[in-house]
Amino acid sequence: MSKIAFISLGCPKNLVDSEQIITSLTNQGYTIVDDYHQANLVIINTCGFINSAVEESLENIAIALEQNGKVIVTGCLGARPEVIKEKYPQVLAITGPNAIKEILKIVQRHVPTSKINTETNIKLTPPHYAYLKISEGCNQNCSYCIIPQLRGKLVSRPLTEIMQEAEYLVDNGVKELIIVSQDTGAYGTDLGANAFKDLVQELSTLGIWVRLHYLYPYPHIDAVLPLMAEHKILPYLDIPLQHANSRILTMMQRPGDKTNMLNRIETWREICPDLTIRSTFIVGFPSETDDEFAELLDFLQTAQLDRVGCFKYSPVKGAQANDLPDQIAGKIKDHRWNQLMQVQQDISAARLQAKIGETIPVIIDEIQNEVAIGRSMGDAPDIDGQVIIHNNTLHPGEIALVTITGADEYDLYSE
Repeated sequence: MSKIAFISLGCPKNLVDSEQIITSLTNQGYTIVDDYHQANLVIINTCGFINSAVEESLENIAIALEQNGKVIVTGCLGARPEVIKEKYPQVLAITGPNAIKEILKIVQRHVPTSKINTETNIKLTPPHYAYLKISEGCNQNCSYCIIPQLRGKLVSRPLTEIMQEAEYLVDNGVKELIIVSQDTGAYGTDLGANAFKDLVQELSTLGIWVRLHYLYPYPHIDAVLPLMAEHKILPYLDIPLQHANSRILTMMQRPGDKTNMLNRIETWREICPDLTIRSTFIVGFPSETDDEFAELLDFLQTAQLDRVGCFKYSPVKGAQANDLPDQIAGKIKDHRWNQLMQVQQDISAARLQAKIGETIPVIIDEIQNEVAIGRSMGDAPDIDGQVIIHNNTLHPGEIALVTITGADEYDLYSE
């Protein structure tokens, strides 16, 4: 029997690619195994977005070569083959992202197997939720990012194809669809007017939880807020804002008007009072001053965002921002990161404390020692908080109403 070991690194978008690769391999008669020593070869789906992700990818390649010796590399770092070849020239093959057919040909060349026409559809998430990728690539030109170089320009999937996959997942027990892409709000700009709103409207008819991720702050995002207010899609906006200072945002080549953004946040909450807003920010961008960083902290205090992630600026080979003057020292980045996270931790704790006494729907992810671990409508898997429920009658995939009795900085508790 032909056995393939597979490791998936990076973001949920990469996870969707991994699901598609594994599905194709399984349908061709290959067996996926966890143990490198048992496998005929190893496939590593890499991330190459930031330096730490590149290092993680290279470390995993080294381990696979040591334990197996036959390694195929794909994914975002594969779009920079020179980085891999310089350290590991012995890898069997390297492909960029979204190269399923190419990977199949390479695998069959090194590990032949008889074709088996099965209808398997592999998911790498629990049965009750799934990631649904609606497009590939990105047309933005953010100065710190090389995703368009790695993934190419935006190519949207046809609406009918997306809905067919969505309906298939719902028919097979999925209770929550998490919509992902490099730039979700740009969906359909290569297809026609109003495509994004049309897509969200169609998804809202599925009768399950639908969560939108990776929304660039386009004006047309506002059009889907009424659907969130009616809970036809989850009242959850994931909009990476990156900074609040207009000079820094201009250098990032991001849209930026602090006052306008605060006004939009206020309007969103007026339309949808139980809206959860998640965002990410970058500290230590080249030439960021103490006053500009303080402006970012003031923005957070005013905006009172529910969920915030923070990155320390890191040069990425090929990014325009690498050439900017006045790079910030590592110790200053560390200090600013700690300051921002402390400010946001206090905000998060206060906002979660305000939920004590509320009765809310929670989707159950797992059971541990008679304690149910779930998520509210404002919590995405792996990146947001959890709801801890002391109850031994619930089951994974169930959506239960619970009354909140406690909270900390990130999690809610229910008896």
